[in-house]
Amino acid sequence: MIIEARNGSFVLLTGNEVCVTGCGRCDVLSADLSVPLAEVTTPSRFPLTAACSSFLAEVLPWDVSSRRREAEVRTPHSSTMAAEIQPRPQARKPCLLSKIEAFQEVVTAAAIIPKEDGVISVSEDRTIRVWLKRDSGQYWPSVYHTMPSSCSCMSFNPETRRLSVGMDTGSICEFLLSEDYNKMTPALTYQAHQGRVAVVLFVLEMEWLLSTGQDRNFTWHCSESGQQLGTYRTAAWVSGLQFDVETRHAFVGDQSGQVTILKLEQDSCSLVTTFKGHTGNVMALCWDPVQRVLFSGSSDHSIIMWDIGGRKGTAIELQGHNDKVQGLCYASHTRQLISCSSDGSIVIWNMDVTRQETPEWLDSDSCQKCEQPFFWNFKQMWDSKKIGLRQHHCRKCGQAVCGKCSSKRSTIPLMGFEFEVRVCDSCHESITDEDRAPTATFHDSKHNIVYMHYEPTTGNLLTSGPDKVIKIWDMTPVVS
Repeated sequence: MIIEARNGSFVLLTGNEVCVTGCGRCDVLSADLSVPLAEVTTPSRFPLTAACSSFLAEVLPWDVSSRRREAEVRTPHSSTMAAEIQPRPQARKPCLLSKIEAFQEVVTAAAIIPKEDGVISVSEDRTIRVWLKRDSGQYWPSVYHTMPSSCSCMSFNPETRRLSVGMDTGSICEFLLSEDYNKMTPALTYQAHQGRVAVVLFVLEMEWLLSTGQDRNFTWHCSESGQQLGTYRTAAWVSGLQFDVETRHAFVGDQSGQVTILKLEQDSCSLVTTFKGHTGNVMALCWDPVQRVLFSGSSDHSIIMWDIGGRKGTAIELQGHNDKVQGLCYASHTRQLISCSSDGSIVIWNMDVTRQETPEWLDSDSCQKCEQPFFWNFKQMWDSKKIGLRQHHCRKCGQAVCGKCSSKRSTIPLMGFEFEVRVCDSCHESITDEDRAPTATFHDSKHNIVYMHYEPTTGNLLTSGPDKVIKIWDMTPVVS
């Protein structure tokens, strides 16, 4: 195999070749380490997979698709035919705008102030702070208020400038902020729960304050009088809460992994249905009233899109995180879902594609491909005089297969699998390079994320982590 370096010389590979991409899935090779990867301008006549073509287009300064064709007719002595070097494309990614690092404990919740270069934060250090951006470009607190106990959550309504803060003691304290955000006035205090408040949500259209706590109670209060209107006992501690104003439906996600839908009235509520799909705690919920879909993120690393408006019970699974999902936000104007997890990853999902439901896993006592018995099928093991095998499942068709019949791995982005998963051999052959085209982009926030807030009017994203730091990102390069 012959490749051409930028200086016009040629290198013959004679033994210790290494894959250019490092993926091991194609035949495009570079010379040994004495030839830098950046010096390679043309590949050989060997074919490229679509995945590696996309990868090489980013890491090498030449157009892979065109150079691949030119390499087939190139000879070691045709240096006068050297191709023009293409500039390296710039990968789009979130841009870090600012960092706020003045906290003594973890920031449990925060919000970007629309139409204002400001941030409101509550923390385990018992402080409520309003940060405004100064001429120096740094954020400085214009309001610094200390509470009697740790602040566990918050809800901010920019139209009324009403701030609702959930406390570790179970109470909820409301404040009104001045127009210039330099003053905060106490308004009401609700004795809402017997334990730590988990989620608080102010609904302006109804003048309701919804909340959940570690006492497993979901309550709603009148925000004008402060009177409790109703309560509902949940099966487990609730950690996710959303509300649909049009239908008065509350979506409640709890630590058992289920999502409960409640129909709220002025002083009563009724159970509508329960969604069960997660194997871990429901950590975050996001409701899109336009498409009428609900997104739930869990500690089982998965996201499920529940198509409520379609009335067909469709549930689309998204697998793109390596740790528990801590926050979700849907950008309806671009039909993109933003998700953040404890591993520090920010994932942008393209929801403007036709996605497929993951199949139900089938039950069988033997491999549905080769009919070898599984290890609990003693009768077939005795009759066939064969040792039982371990059961696996193909993520594409759902069939129960043995390890030998499911030795291949592949991504299936349209089914939500952005990472490689187990598929049976027949399904692996049916998956094309187009089917493997990713539908999500992955970005590293450089800190573990415990909370996120996206402000669509500015296109900015706020993340906070156990490192006691708030980061503000410009998401317009990737959410567009």
